[in-house]
Amino acid sequence: MMSPLPVHHRPLLQATDWEDYQLLDCGNGMKYEKWGDVRLVRPDPQVLWQGTQGSQWSTYDGWYHRSASGGGTWEFTRKLPASWEIRYQDYRFRVRPTDFKHTGLFPEQAANWSWFGPIIRQSQRPFSLLNLFGYTGAASIVAAKSGAAVCHVDAAKGMVQWCRENASLNGLQEAPIRYIVDDCIKFVQREIRRGSTYDAIIMDPPSYGRGKSGETWKLEKHLWELLELCAAALAPNARFLLINSYTTGISPTVLANMLQDILGKRRGAITCGEIGLPVVSDGKTLPCGIYCRWENL
Repeated sequence: MMSPLPVHHRPLLQATDWEDYQLLDCGNGMKYEKWGDVRLVRPDPQVLWQGTQGSQWSTYDGWYHRSASGGGTWEFTRKLPASWEIRYQDYRFRVRPTDFKHTGLFPEQAANWSWFGPIIRQSQRPFSLLNLFGYTGAASIVAAKSGAAVCHVDAAKGMVQWCRENASLNGLQEAPIRYIVDDCIKFVQREIRRGSTYDAIIMDPPSYGRGKSGETWKLEKHLWELLELCAAALAPNARFLLINSYTTGISPTVLANMLQDILGKRRGAITCGEIGLPVVSDGKTLPCGIYCRWENL
């Protein structure tokens, strides 16, 4: 019997290098953020503490009010542009308030970008990366700008188009990025049949979702199957696999246990933990989800 891959449990990982984004304050189920020169207030289920909600909260540009029947609406105090750009190091991303409270970017993920970007840049060979549930493509942009050939997959056509816009902002119009609108499980199945493999795979699976043709995705039911498929789609000398999750009740240890079983025949190590953002007002940290990484050391 092979020894299981070692697992390293890390303290909460923070994205601390932002200039155009700040989490100004949190309290009473809400977070107060600065996106460039736009200040937004949005609900966050992790903010269970009261906070102070001082006078600065009155200077918001947009406030997302949840509806008792589900969803919600934005209240704006001034007319905002349809979208605007924010920067992280050498990267630029287009953001805008959406109907579902999101802005098209999860700034805490910068902590992961700072990890895998150097791995790609320091690789001494062509590097291929698959980004599943790729959303608006921030990770795809970082990977492509670091030198990877990227396959970006999302079931929502609008999100894939948003990724194209982010690629243009970063001068990556001619970069080797494949834009795929498809169900992630079906796409990986086809890649395996075609014999396609990747040096790295990133995924950010939702708790619940629907594929391009109405396929239902439930993380608890389908994640194991997807991870098994991804293991088969990793090249023999692949460098890493990264899972991000925002699903309540799923711990980093659960993801680590799954990767131990599924990638147990490979060399390397697993690292897992929480990911979050520093709060400017009082030095707290807002936990924003979990991550689990396998790396071929």
